[in-house]
Amino acid sequence: MAGTLLAPPSGIPLERLVQMAVERGYTAQGEMFSVADMGKLAWEALGCQAEQLHGGLGGPNRARVLQHLVSGHPMLIPYDEDFNHEPCQRKGHKAHWAVSTGVLLGVRAVPGLGYSEDPELPGLFHPVPSMPRQPPALPEEGSPGAIYLLSKQGKSWHYQLWDYDQVRDSNLQLTDFSPSRAADGRAYVVPAGGVRAGLCGQALLLRPGDSSH
Repeated sequence: MAGTLLAPPSGIPLERLVQMAVERGYTAQGEMFSVADMGKLAWEALGCQAEQLHGGLGGPNRARVLQHLVSGHPMLIPYDEDFNHEPCQRKGHKAHWAVSTGVLLGVRAVPGLGYSEDPELPGLFHPVPSMPRQPPALPEEGSPGAIYLLSKQGKSWHYQLWDYDQVRDSNLQLTDFSPSRAADGRAYVVPAGGVRAGLCGQALLLRPGDSSH
C-alpha cells in the first residue's frame, strides 16, 4: 500500500513481496515482527528510503512524523489492531501494520497561502498541489483531539482517522508475542529480543529513493 503512494509509485505484487521476505528470512507466514527487516524489505523491493524511528511517536519524534506526513510521504507503523481496525492496547497480542498517508490537524487560525477550503465541508482546508505554502503551526503536544492520522490496515476497506495519541500509545506497548500464535503449531520469525525489540516504539518513514537504485 505504501509503495503505491511513493512518487514515482512503485507497485509490486503482494506475492512477490512475500516471496522476497521469505527468501531473505524476514518472515515464515507473512508476519513481520521487525521494523528493521520491514525497512530493508521496503528498500530492496521498492527502492525507497526507509528511515527507522525509535523511541515512539511522542516527544521529539512527533514533529518529525507530522512533518513527514505533511510533506506527502507515507509512514508504516506497527500497532495493536482492534476489531474495527483502530488502535487498541493488547500488549502486542494483536500486532498488525498500518500505513499512514496523511494527517488532519486542528488549528486555531485559517491557514494562509497554498490552502483551499473544501467546497462541501466548511472549515476543512486542503493543500493546493504544486503551490508553495506555509505549513500551519503544529498543535502542542497534549492538546487532545487536535491531530488525527489518516491510516489504513491491510484488511480494512477504508481509510480511517485515528487519534494520534491512541496510535502512539498502542505502538509503545507492543511487548509480547501472541499466546494463541505461540500455540498454533506454526513457525514464525521473531527477532532476538522478541516483539519488544522488533516493534515497540518504532515506525518507518518512507521516502522516494533516488533513481539510481
